[in-house]
Amino acid sequence: MTKPKPTRAKATPTEPSFEQALAEVEAIIEQIESGEMGLEEQIEQYAKGAQLLDRCRTVLNRCEQRVEEISAQLDRRDQPQGDESEA
Repeated sequence: MTKPKPTRAKATPTEPSFEQALAEVEAIIEQIESGEMGLEEQIEQYAKGAQLLDRCRTVLNRCEQRVEEISAQLDRRDQPQGDESEA
């Protein structure tokens, strides 16, 4: 029996990976907190950070779903094969 290949939440050319998005959010937070940029630039960076956080949530949700699928597969394997009367 072949094992299914693990699925990864791959970044597309227009979407950063989870790690890239998170690092960018952290950099944005540092920039805003430094107080060295104007209000309009802070708002632009805040909006960009919100989009990056949305990307992170999407990746995390996809990964969580995959973990649940794997756990369900393991649970099915662990159940006794001959005892169908308890279903």
